[in-house]
Amino acid sequence: MARRPIPLALGLPRWPGAIAAWLVLALTLGTLCIVALRAGTGQWLGPADWAAVRFTVLQAAASSAVSVLVAIPVARALARRRFRGRSLLVTLMGAPFILPVIVAVLGLLAVFGRGGLLNGVLSAIGLPKVSIYGFHGVVLAHVFFNLPLAVRLILQGWLSIPAERFRLVATLDLAPGRFLEWPMLRAVVPGIALAIFLICLTSFAVALILGGGPRATTVELAIYQALRFDFDLAGAARLAVLQFGICAIAAVLAWTVTLPQAQGGGLDRVVQRWDGGRLTKVGDGAVLILTACFLLLPLAMVVTRGLSGLAEMPISIWPAALRSVLVAALSTILCLGLALTLAMRRGGALAGLASTLPLAASGLVIGTGLFLIVHPFTNPARLALAVTALVNATMALPFAYRAIAPELARVEGDYGRLADSLGLRGWARLRWLIFPRLRRPIGFAAGLSAALSMGDLGVITLFATGGQETLPLAMYRLMGAYRMDAAAGVALVLLALSLLAFWLCDRGGRVDD
Repeated sequence: MARRPIPLALGLPRWPGAIAAWLVLALTLGTLCIVALRAGTGQWLGPADWAAVRFTVLQAAASSAVSVLVAIPVARALARRRFRGRSLLVTLMGAPFILPVIVAVLGLLAVFGRGGLLNGVLSAIGLPKVSIYGFHGVVLAHVFFNLPLAVRLILQGWLSIPAERFRLVATLDLAPGRFLEWPMLRAVVPGIALAIFLICLTSFAVALILGGGPRATTVELAIYQALRFDFDLAGAARLAVLQFGICAIAAVLAWTVTLPQAQGGGLDRVVQRWDGGRLTKVGDGAVLILTACFLLLPLAMVVTRGLSGLAEMPISIWPAALRSVLVAALSTILCLGLALTLAMRRGGALAGLASTLPLAASGLVIGTGLFLIVHPFTNPARLALAVTALVNATMALPFAYRAIAPELARVEGDYGRLADSLGLRGWARLRWLIFPRLRRPIGFAAGLSAALSMGDLGVITLFATGGQETLPLAMYRLMGAYRMDAAAGVALVLLALSLLAFWLCDRGGRVDD
């Protein structure tokens, strides 16, 4: 048995994978070096910068903790209950992960905002209104986005426990929570919590809309303000270096604290549970209903308000929609090219590093470096769409790589020796063996990349001028002008385009189903 992963023997040249890896390294570590050099040796950080650091870490820690603590009972209820519509509920609960951030925030405002459903109910019963802006609003939005991700990951841990283990603890009259579920949670929860912490560290659009002022500013938002409003390149560079350092520490912790599971194998039987009675069933049902309402009600509000706001949209929205589609298409092509070439170098340290580094970077950090590179030579606004597509592809790379690489390794493990004996190598091997069996993960990766790029409100805010705005940026500007009806219509268009892009790509990978 091999003691370490070895590169796949596909009979292909290794230089495409090397170029892809070095390109990703240049976009992450290279841009970091650029901003570090630009930061110089002057004043490092002021009080406002340290306040942004504290707020960033605190909101990420709170968001991660709440997401995981709520996800545990939800995942447990889904794991031990079988009911009609369960698979549909699991699918719908994953929608916020591919939802454009600004669309989801508009839905949250419709429910929890000053004129939202919650404040309407509170006013009707004589209670004071609540505000969604500030620390608690940022945490609420991050829980909305990351709760489904935590549920899906923890649910996989529950489903990995073989049915025979539950039968054994029932025979011995032992508590499954103590002897099966707690060891599983101890193994998977720390890594999941730190992964969500890392995602919340690099959140931009949520803090931009719901931050509520200088006391609720994240490092990402401070970088944006330094570039767009103060044109303080050195200050933005110092913040970008600090941002990368915080994310790198979180990424290393997420890598090291994940414990291996030792549940053993099973016979793939359906799990039967003998613990709990009617009260636990009622509790599980209540948990699932409340979670479904929390996740799906904002989406329903986006649709209902968007339908009435379609007539209020300005005509400039349609060119912005076309630009969003073009950026998403280019970003998806770039992301798939990087993921495939890196996956074909599986086992190499360079490929592994390149596929992981974007998790420790942020779009604004990379955008800051690219801004500093191109600024002396040309107007950065001219490259707004191309840079946005490139950065979006880089940020989606870890997800695409982890969807494609394991399947590529499985295909090689199942058919590699047979292909070698037939002399099937190089392009012929890709065409007749690899690509036909990678349609599903490639389609899923393409859909995820397209949806994430379609709804991104990050780098485009640094580079774009009035004639280069994408749909998310156009929607944000409408919200800033208090044209909420028009913004709701744009949100519906953006939601439809994002879901359509994901469905077309994902369905294309399952065309023979």
